[in-house]
Amino acid sequence: MYVRGRDTAAAVTPHRPEWSMAGTQGWSLLHRMLTSVPRSRLLASCNVSQLSQFHTSSAVERSRNWEMKNRIVYPPQTPEEPRRPAEIFHCRKQIKYSKDKMWYLANMIRGMSIDQAIAQLEFNDKKGAKIMREVLLEAQDLAVRNYNVEYKSNLYIAQSFSNKGKYLKRIRYHGRGMFGIMDRVYCHYYVKLVEGPPPPPEPAVTGFDQAKKYVQQLRDRTIIHGL
Repeated sequence: MYVRGRDTAAAVTPHRPEWSMAGTQGWSLLHRMLTSVPRSRLLASCNVSQLSQFHTSSAVERSRNWEMKNRIVYPPQTPEEPRRPAEIFHCRKQIKYSKDKMWYLANMIRGMSIDQAIAQLEFNDKKGAKIMREVLLEAQDLAVRNYNVEYKSNLYIAQSFSNKGKYLKRIRYHGRGMFGIMDRVYCHYYVKLVEGPPPPPEPAVTGFDQAKKYVQQLRDRTIIHGL
C-alpha cells in the first residue's frame, strides 16, 4: 500500500490473527459448498453461449434445414405424369445488414424470372442488392451443376425472404462520461428457385374486395350460446 508523505513506496499491513482465521473459514466453507453441488448442475447453470460466443438461435437451425431440402428424393414418375420441375434451395447466413432493409429487396424480386431479378438488382444502389445478386448467381450455378437444370435462364424465384441473425451488443460513447447500448445487426437471406416460367401475377385486391371478404367472415362466424 502506497502512503503519501513517506519515503517508502509500500508499507506492510500489520498481521491480525482474526483476519487470517476468517479467511481460512471462508475458503473452507466455499470448498464444501462447491464439492457438495454436482458438477452437472454447475455446468448447466453457467451460460456457455455468452462465454464462447456461439449463436444457437432458431434462425440458424432454420437455415440448416432450408438447404437440407435439396436432399429430398422423390419417387420415380410414370411416363404419363408431367415432369416434376427442379427446386433449388439456397441461403446466405450472418449478413452484415438489417433484415428490414433486406425484406424490401426480397419482396421486390419474388415471382420474377432469374434474369429479370438479377437485372433489377444490378441497377439498384443498395448494399443488400449486391449481396442478393451474388446469392442468386450462386443458386443459378448450383441448379445447372448439381440439379440437372438444362437452361439456367429457365428459373423463377418462388420464395424470397429474410429473417433475423445474431445481434451483438456494443457500447456507444456519449459526452460527459455517459454511454448507450447499440446493436450490431445481422440477417439471413433465403431463396427458392423453381424450374420453368414464372406464374402469372395475381390480380390486385381492391378495397371493395377486402370489405366483401370481411363481411362474409362476420356472417360465417358462430356465436357461442347465441339464439
